[in-house]
Amino acid sequence: MDLILTQFAKIFPEINLALGAGIMIFSRFLGLMQFAPGFNRKELPTIARLSFALIMTVITASVVKIPPFPNDTSMILCIVLNYLFGALIGYIVNCVIATITAGGDMINTQMGLSSAMVLDPTTRAQTSIIGNLFTLAGVIIFMAIGGLYWLIDAFIRSFEIFPMYGTSVPLDKIVNMDYLILITSNVFLVGMQIAAPVLLATLGQDIILGTISKTAPQVNVFQMSFLFKPILGALILTWILPMLMEVITEYITSFSNIF
Repeated sequence: MDLILTQFAKIFPEINLALGAGIMIFSRFLGLMQFAPGFNRKELPTIARLSFALIMTVITASVVKIPPFPNDTSMILCIVLNYLFGALIGYIVNCVIATITAGGDMINTQMGLSSAMVLDPTTRAQTSIIGNLFTLAGVIIFMAIGGLYWLIDAFIRSFEIFPMYGTSVPLDKIVNMDYLILITSNVFLVGMQIAAPVLLATLGQDIILGTISKTAPQVNVFQMSFLFKPILGALILTWILPMLMEVITEYITSFSNIF
């Protein structure tokens, strides 16, 4: 078999070069789709994602410059590193959506819906209802403002930073520490800003119920809170939802220069 492959490479050098580059591009795009928003949704059929990855492989191979395969490099190592590099790009982008999810989880907890959990097929973990709603809204907004185009452009330009036959990942060129600190710290900061209106409204309700509990101890305030918190939270959330969508859009757009 090795002899056949060696003779094939000698007889058809251009085809062999394109096949080698296609394998590297395909593995890198699969790593990207594993974490990138929009591509990592388990609702998408596997055959559709693989077909799209194959189409992107053909397009990217016709755009980027294909270097010759170095003789002293392991093919398996190059495939693994390309997959990890694509996964790293997708993970950095997914951190932006994680901030929006954190805001939804805070709202869900404050509304008293912690026991109402759903299974997220993407993460295969139990997530809150409001958090899942905000995640889907963030992904839709990300796609609507051109996030997928930014992502594909970043994928094509990634071959200038890390060649397809590279054996060491240049983390200093990929991960900007300032942006990394900003994105990770925003998971709590921006999430708190998104959840602030509902948090303040429910806090005011807790103060009112606490006052009622002191003035009229015979009233079962604890049981009343289970009824009022979800209703008040839903009303506030419905009222501020258009403004929250604008805030989420501005937040995602502010990170467009990292792609």
